Amino acid sequence: MACLSSRPFEGRRVLLCVTGGIAAYKTPKLVRHLTKAGCEVETILTHAAGEFVAPLALATLSGRRVWQEEDLLSGERGFEIPHIRLAEWAEAIAVAPCTANTAAALAQGRAEGLIGATLLAARAPVLLFPAMNAHMLEHPATQENLRTLAGRGVRVVEPAVGALACGGEGRGRMPEPEEIAEEVFRALAPHDMEGVHILVTAGPTREYLDPVRYLSNPSTGRMGLAMAREAWRRGAEVRVVLGPVEAPCVLHGLQVTSIVSALEMRDAVMASLSWAHVIVKAAAVGDYRAKERAERKVKREGRPEIAVSLVQNPDIAAEVGRVKRPDQFLLGFAAETDDLLRNARAKLERKGLDGILVNDVLAPGSGFASETNTLRLICREGEEESFSGLKEDVACAVWGSLVRRGLIVQS
Repeated sequence: MACLSSRPFEGRRVLLCVTGGIAAYKTPKLVRHLTKAGCEVETILTHAAGEFVAPLALATLSGRRVWQEEDLLSGERGFEIPHIRLAEWAEAIAVAPCTANTAAALAQGRAEGLIGATLLAARAPVLLFPAMNAHMLEHPATQENLRTLAGRGVRVVEPAVGALACGGEGRGRMPEPEEIAEEVFRALAPHDMEGVHILVTAGPTREYLDPVRYLSNPSTGRMGLAMAREAWRRGAEVRVVLGPVEAPCVLHGLQVTSIVSALEMRDAVMASLSWAHVIVKAAAVGDYRAKERAERKVKREGRPEIAVSLVQNPDIAAEVGRVKRPDQFLLGFAAETDDLLRNARAKLERKGLDGILVNDVLAPGSGFASETNTLRLICREGEEESFSGLKEDVACAVWGSLVRRGLIVQS
């Protein structure tokens, strides 16, 4: 069994360039997200950015001294030729926030500052996170500069919509640190699933008996969302059919359809089935629903007992298994309590799956709502592999195994 590291980006090198917008106040949290994942982070701070965030805060969180614009030609540090050293060191470069002035300078290839000079020398992926007033963002000059940078291979991440520092509302907010970190992780991940369309179901379903009561299960959707997020990081386009979960993790980059019942999940899956190259059935779908749903709350008074008539929900995985194309790969999940391998293999055959991931939900650290999981992967060719660790790391290992076996092919 492969026991997996809990720091998937251990030692990966990220250069963070912070420019002078109010959104710079979010960057300490971003540095914390990156270092928590194991990244090494170097930071360049412009003079204007230093008015919004203290260099000491970034240095404390990164564990490294912060570079400033005057270091480009300073007597104290200039001899290190920092723009070349940093450009060669970085595996990914994020400019967050990226002001209109910075975008203009980078589009023109200006190198009078440390950030501009470093990016001219860089060969690593560059990510820009524009953040500014909505009118400044919409100005033709700004839009032309961003298009120019995108045309050179820079990843320009669309700003968010919301309240702006000027008091107005509109597009121009920098994404939250968690979302920026996801973009950085995607830049660092192997892009061995570029062009692959992945459809993932995740979370529980709810089958209402009346307006306030329902049948469900303890699924949090964490394993399915980990599979979806890791596929997106590796370059795939990902759609998620998501049941009702509490406070889901970061959904950045994922196309999410929220559903409640098994029938709604079935309809959403079938609507995207022809689009998908790979279908991952990680949701904990309710097997039964009420034959008749009460329109009003059922009162307990005068009812010492109550009988509920249930009918079967559609078996979504089996239906997909019957109608999928030969070039589609169907991966199922089996949450079992006994005789894991026999039950999993029977489910694989019965539902027409190409692979199945099985776990013992009674085992410590492997059940619903757990941060960790232990899964055994069984594929139709008969080969088996086991993984244990945080669900995010297990998802990474599962996709890596499927790609390595040639079961997930770039389109």
